[in-house]
Amino acid sequence: MKNIKVLYEDNHIIAVVKPAGVLTQGDSSGEISLYDMVKDYIRIKKGKPLPGNAHPAELKRSGVFLGLVHRLDKPVSGIVLFGKTSKGASRLSEQFRNHTIQKTYHGIILGKPKESRGVISEKINKISFFAEGFTNKSNEELLREIKKATKTRTAELSYEVVKSNAKYSLLKILPKTGRFHQIRVQMANMGCPILGDKKYSKINMPEWRDDKSIALCATAISFKSATGEEQVNLEIPFPGTWVAYV
Repeated sequence: MKNIKVLYEDNHIIAVVKPAGVLTQGDSSGEISLYDMVKDYIRIKKGKPLPGNAHPAELKRSGVFLGLVHRLDKPVSGIVLFGKTSKGASRLSEQFRNHTIQKTYHGIILGKPKESRGVISEKINKISFFAEGFTNKSNEELLREIKKATKTRTAELSYEVVKSNAKYSLLKILPKTGRFHQIRVQMANMGCPILGDKKYSKINMPEWRDDKSIALCATAISFKSATGEEQVNLEIPFPGTWVAYV
């Protein structure tokens, strides 16, 4: 629990910092996720002990509610919100659906955009997880299923160059939509991929030696509390290791 950094907490909502390389939510790998960590933090705070050798899956039966309302990619660090109650989770989910939650990211990209600030709006494809499970089909059948499951949606963000040198640029990025891997895809499409992002860039980046992270961090978020209209504004600095590049 020493790794949990809580930025904000009330009766309904908790905001924490996710380290790069940690899953937001658990998957089939069995790795400990941020969700597990926060649930355990709340459980301990409420004085609900589990055996010392308890498996993370036992947290699901710990009697602690935790609502997952958004995610960060595994190699991305930054602020993540959770609902501590169904009311908190519902209020946050509503704000995400209505695009009233403002998220800010900082990232280091290769190169420099043609303009020092701008808006990128484009159609991007997202293959649903439903299509990824057709492992026993022929290539032709799989292609047909993927075409049916592929959704073309508009992705939009604005960016501003904070500083730049001959090789890298530090950007402040404000996504206006919340598409899958949106920032990573749109930066790569612009010809300036996120430093360390091997998934969306074919450019060799030997100078980035951390295989668990990429140079993208959710540095600020603004939302309304679960009760009333209080505006909560949270902010963290981008990782200090980035100064070596910009």
